[in-house]
Amino acid sequence: MVIAIGFEGSANKLGIGIVKNGEILANCRRTYITPPGEGFLPRETAEHHQENIHEVLREALDQSGISPQDIDVVCYTKGPGMGAPLMVCAIVARTCAKLWDKPILGVNHCIGHIEMGRLITKAKNPTVLYVSGGNTQVIAYSRQRYRIFGETIDIAVGNCLDRFARVLKLSNAPSPGYNIEQAAKKGKKYLHLPYCVKGMDVSFSGILSYMEDKIDELLKEYTPEDLCYSLQETVFAMLVEITERAMAHCGSDEVLIVGGVGCNERLQEMMGVMCEERGGKVFATDERFCIDNGVMIAHAGALAFQSGARMDFRDSTVTQRYRTDDVLVTWRDD
Repeated sequence: MVIAIGFEGSANKLGIGIVKNGEILANCRRTYITPPGEGFLPRETAEHHQENIHEVLREALDQSGISPQDIDVVCYTKGPGMGAPLMVCAIVARTCAKLWDKPILGVNHCIGHIEMGRLITKAKNPTVLYVSGGNTQVIAYSRQRYRIFGETIDIAVGNCLDRFARVLKLSNAPSPGYNIEQAAKKGKKYLHLPYCVKGMDVSFSGILSYMEDKIDELLKEYTPEDLCYSLQETVFAMLVEITERAMAHCGSDEVLIVGGVGCNERLQEMMGVMCEERGGKVFATDERFCIDNGVMIAHAGALAFQSGARMDFRDSTVTQRYRTDDVLVTWRDD
């Protein structure tokens, strides 16, 4: 039996979660929201995390009914992510580990998403589409590694959607991607956009640049809702294409969508159509677990800890670049 606490703060979400043998005891979160038309910068995001982390920690401990003495391991996001926000959570995790005299374990953010998705959906060995503001990867498990089959060669799909939301001055509350999704539901006129799949990889920067450069022209003929609809349909079609190719290569009949963009119901619907045609099944979670959260870090850390993974305190640093396939998946032997 392992009780783990997880600290997540790689971007604008600050989350602390507690798990006990795969049972979620607490999942507390705060989001740094900027004015319409603005993104979030590392320094201001880190300040938000500093101001809120003590309150979120107390809330998580109260919600779980667990005392620090009951915790077996302190887990935190080692990377990838934004340096300053990552550092805030790492410092608090290190402090808690010292104060409570507990071992500490750094967790790969992407692995946290995958293992949380597997826990919630009960998907056995799916092809994983990991889509968020900072990452876009198609992943499959093989020989104790989560292998990257395809990925973005420039910006992440979530970053593309968020930046277009800024062009349209859409609200950042609750998130720009959510507001694009709602606007897209009202779109009726489709605009043909650059479609950029390169083998197993995708590119989103050209689509974004095209729309940014021509926005004034486009708005004379198309509504903002039409443009949101057109952008969503195009980028999601690209993601479905490379996911289907990975499924065919692996002989897989399951797709698991994880990451913040995985909340998007249109993406889930399009992926579901593809899976149905192949006799497969799509798995996804809701915003409690798709969006960055502390409980996914606690769960992935608990799995690693149970399988014998340990970290020297001197190694409890952060890194902005941390590949999914850099992690040895010691808790799986299938």
